[in-house]
Amino acid sequence: MKQPRPRPELLMFLFLAPLAAPAAAEEAVAWCDVRTLTIEGQAWKETHLKAPFDRLPAKAEGVVRPPVWNLSRDSAGIAVRFVTDATEIHARWTLTKGGLAMPHMPATGVSGLDLYARDAAGRWRWVAVGQPSEKANTKMLVKGLDSATREYLLYLPLYNGVSAVEVGVPNGVEIRPADPRKPESARPIVFYGTSITHGGCASRPGMVHTAILGRWLDRPVINLGFSGNGTMDSSIADLLVEIDAAVYVIDCLPNMTADMIAERTGPLVKTLRKTRPEVPILLVEDRSYTDSTFLKAHRERNETSRAALKKAFRTLVDEGIPNLHYLEGPAQLGDDGEGTVDGSHPTDLGFQKMADVFTPAVESALKASPVGR
Repeated sequence: MKQPRPRPELLMFLFLAPLAAPAAAEEAVAWCDVRTLTIEGQAWKETHLKAPFDRLPAKAEGVVRPPVWNLSRDSAGIAVRFVTDATEIHARWTLTKGGLAMPHMPATGVSGLDLYARDAAGRWRWVAVGQPSEKANTKMLVKGLDSATREYLLYLPLYNGVSAVEVGVPNGVEIRPADPRKPESARPIVFYGTSITHGGCASRPGMVHTAILGRWLDRPVINLGFSGNGTMDSSIADLLVEIDAAVYVIDCLPNMTADMIAERTGPLVKTLRKTRPEVPILLVEDRSYTDSTFLKAHRERNETSRAALKKAFRTLVDEGIPNLHYLEGPAQLGDDGEGTVDGSHPTDLGFQKMADVFTPAVESALKASPVGR
């Protein structure tokens, strides 16, 4: 017996019906461009029109070295603060590069979003991560939240750029910019450094030591880490002085030889001090390679770099340069050798250890100057 053929109109219904649910869900979400919310971690607003989340101003193109300019297009350290009582939060973001991950760093850190919220005691607590699957992503970050009104903090990708970012909440639910920081904590902590400062190799954007420290001290942070290119460039020094910083953290040794350190530390510090006479400057030694127990070359690299920085620091102090601070390297990753993915770049464990060391050093520097307080 022949089976009856389905009617064409029924086939059409079967093909179209599954498509209706996402459309209905999309209509239930109200989208908000994060540029209308509170943006932190971005020192300059004068970016290229099509690159609103760059870390350097448009005028820096052709002034800083090409690799630095290219790396400055990554949105490392830029974060969005907003307030809502939504029970679910969505995100849409468009990446500028197609490579979502690296062999030693997951896509969630390279290209993902990371959501935190203040708890009842005012502490920042992790909520959700936006897992990227392609250049243009639409994801539900979290659902089932209590409907209490609270402040959220959304970190943007570390090693990718974004051309657009939106936060979505259910239709009819309020979402608004977070209030400005109080004057005593509004000036940012400014980090200038290497791939480690840039965020390699955190599993998500909120796990870099710079971000952890920012949450612990409850201050904005500007991340000017440039992978492989944190070399105390004079062109970067000229840009750093434009930032009304609470403290400058200079952490460039992993990308520099002893000779470069001896040559460039003094000019960098003097450039900062000339324009920003009261802002504390924290000079940071390189973290110990976690395989240096067995590799003489790595031990010697740490030793020669640290000796050069320490000598430069003492010379500057002897010359009367005020409000200089110094952070040694050996304790940054602990002493168990377990803090990196490759001997150099921290895992989340390594970044947590770095935050444990950096936070009191930055806090001490902040207390040393009325500008930092």
